Amino acid sequence: MKIISEGYPFIFVALLVAFFLGAVVNPYAAIPPAILACYFAYFFRNPDRKIPEGENLIVSPADGTVQDVVEIDYDDFVKSPCRKVIIFLSVFDVHVNRSPIAGEIKLQKYVCGRFRPAYKDSVGFENERHLLGIENEKLRITVTQIAGILARRIVSWVTLDDKLDKGELYGLIRFGSCTEIVVPDNVEIFVKKGDKVKGGESVIGKIIDE
Repeated sequence: MKIISEGYPFIFVALLVAFFLGAVVNPYAAIPPAILACYFAYFFRNPDRKIPEGENLIVSPADGTVQDVVEIDYDDFVKSPCRKVIIFLSVFDVHVNRSPIAGEIKLQKYVCGRFRPAYKDSVGFENERHLLGIENEKLRITVTQIAGILARRIVSWVTLDDKLDKGELYGLIRFGSCTEIVVPDNVEIFVKKGDKVKGGESVIGKIIDE
């Protein structure tokens, strides 16, 4: 199982505490931090994903549960009526984020905010978040990482004008969060509220050829 580098400090510190308590106190005292180290390894996992082929296919940016699919009158980057897919990530989901399409980053915006529970309807407006606008020859989309009550850190490995392949890693959120993707109305959405999705692998929509 691959683990992203951001997880190593958490794992090593937990193991160090487990070793110290086991040596100084007693072996049983080492159990809780050892379990925590195992959880950190699990949380920061980065499983291989088979990226679906097809230029018209849009994949999920994150693992989790579709919290809602809503209509939007207008988006400043997409510049048209849109649909927004909201994905809730529990503390047991994979938390790396992947690009839903191949394209170039034309907008990057970080917004400070609150840390309300990620399942609340208003977190996309109130909570700390990081937005990317990605564009290719066929469409523009936005994808937003949103912090939650436990997710106090949004990590991004990309910047403006970077080119991303579909399914390519671009960041993560620690620990428990929400990811939103906004697509124009010429995209047929394949998911609905309650569906489980996998980042980079689950097809959430398809561009409708005119």
